[in-house]
Amino acid sequence: MVVAPVDPSKLEVGDIVLARVTGTVYLHLVSAVDQARQRVQISNNRGRVNGWTSHDRVFGICLAVEGVARTGAEAKTLGTSSPAAS
Repeated sequence: MVVAPVDPSKLEVGDIVLARVTGTVYLHLVSAVDQARQRVQISNNRGRVNGWTSHDRVFGICLAVEGVARTGAEAKTLGTSSPAAS
């Protein structure tokens, strides 16, 4: 698995993120996004919604699993930008 620092403002439903929950860091699936409140809803791999967490508790994004890249994840890392609209 490859994980990189993330820009939480770029997260979308379906992204896999590294987030701190009660002092421990876990991988979670983003199941909803609330940009106005700068938070994401995180879920586990069994379909259970764990709750909302703020952008400041989201540290990384999963870029690849077993060598297979996660489409679109690279553009959400810190230091990268999305292509400009023409």
